[in-house]
Amino acid sequence: MIAILIGPEYEDLEVWYPKYRLEAAGYPAPLVGVSGQTFKGKHGYPAPVELSLDQVNPAELAGVLAPGGWAPDKLRRDPAILNLIREVDGRGGLVGTICHGPWILISAGILRGRRLTSTVGIRDDVMNAGATWVDAPVVTDGNLVSSRVPKDLPAFGEALVDWLGRHR
Repeated sequence: MIAILIGPEYEDLEVWYPKYRLEAAGYPAPLVGVSGQTFKGKHGYPAPVELSLDQVNPAELAGVLAPGGWAPDKLRRDPAILNLIREVDGRGGLVGTICHGPWILISAGILRGRRLTSTVGIRDDVMNAGATWVDAPVVTDGNLVSSRVPKDLPAFGEALVDWLGRHR
């Protein structure tokens, strides 16, 4: 199972495209939030939380996905979200992120010495966290798969499924 983190004002495409791509490839990808509510995306699309954070056992996850939008700025403030990221990353599970999603990874303290991409708007944040920022549609560094913006979603989806296929 790949937990997709969801919160208020998530980037609609960066949640739904990977969710459907992962599920089509046979990987359950529930929307995971800190409460059991329905969140609206930046473009108004509703996303019901399918599993609350307290129902998720990090040891049972194949990975976690931190999409963008404005949700990462709120999610990064929750210690349980940060612990989930640290636990999945610490045991080598997939950590996928796109656009503003790396804000959560920055707050979790897992980027020092790593290579990734993001929206150019948080390039300095990524670099100040000790990572090397790369301007590319998708960057894979070990268990970390990152992408820039919605137009890169086809490459991002392919990289996520490829990583999971090689580490099943």
